[in-house]
Amino acid sequence: MADRLSAKFAALADPTRRAMLARLAQEELTLADLAKPLSMTVPAVAKHLAVLERAGFVIRRRPRRSVARPARLQAAALTEMAEWIARCRVHWEGSFERLSDYLETSDDEK
Repeated sequence: MADRLSAKFAALADPTRRAMLARLAQEELTLADLAKPLSMTVPAVAKHLAVLERAGFVIRRRPRRSVARPARLQAAALTEMAEWIARCRVHWEGSFERLSDYLETSDDEK
């Protein structure tokens, strides 16, 4: 799980890939459609899309009678990240609460 999770976070570390995912959250897009607003070449966008595919964020399919392979957001990939973040949040919130209690107690003793 850690390697998959690391790949997901690494994929999201790039602002171009985050922008691509935001657009794919709205609709399926071909590689050419993804490249248009990014001021990047299609091969450069293809490399970014490949990273998103390997991380599990995007799937591509080839419709019948079409050369284009639209990319689609695989929202389930975000679930694993959200669950991990939720577990960390519970841990840290508990730690901060204990620290706050300790600091309040030590202030009362002064």
